[in-house]
Amino acid sequence: MRTGNEITLALTGASGAPYALRLLTCLLAQKQHVHLLISSAARVVLATEENLKISAAPETQRENILAWLNSQNIDFKPEQLHVYGKEEWFSPVASGSAAPNKMIVCPCSTGTLSAIATGASDNLIERAADVVMKERGQLILVPREMPLHAIHLEHMHKLALMGVTIMPAAPGFYHQPKSIDDLVDFVVARILDHLGLDQTLVARWGYHPSANE
Repeated sequence: MRTGNEITLALTGASGAPYALRLLTCLLAQKQHVHLLISSAARVVLATEENLKISAAPETQRENILAWLNSQNIDFKPEQLHVYGKEEWFSPVASGSAAPNKMIVCPCSTGTLSAIATGASDNLIERAADVVMKERGQLILVPREMPLHAIHLEHMHKLALMGVTIMPAAPGFYHQPKSIDDLVDFVVARILDHLGLDQTLVARWGYHPSANE
């Protein structure tokens, strides 16, 4: 049964694993039930950028992620995490009658961006995004690529006209970041803002202590 605290989170093959993992921990800490989808290329990125080895088998993927989460001292319940393989067509995220009405693809590769923009639905990530769009839900894509050529921009423009939120992983600096974690938190904070979830990662504009100096 669909509830109000369910979110689909998909990880694809663009650089940006720290954004995805930080977002996952924040969603679980806020008691969201996360339906997690990890592409084959995303597993390579996780291993390369975070030294996090994820199995190709969905049932083992969940064990890998739970082990990592437990090492991060996150306050959550294991039953909040649901993990599906790329061809689990009978999973809730594949159907408009059961899928969460919010989905984030973070990071979003330009290949996934293209597939979503053209309605390819060749794997569960693409299908899940298509479901959210057709059901008039909230879809957020976090591309991490530079520079962008005309096809990338055309796909982003097409999706934006359809109500998809395009949030490039482009952190700001007005909060005076002191570390890579601060830059990651900036992007994750903006995603949480758009999801309507509370966040204390980054002070909002006008509320930063230095704003009144």
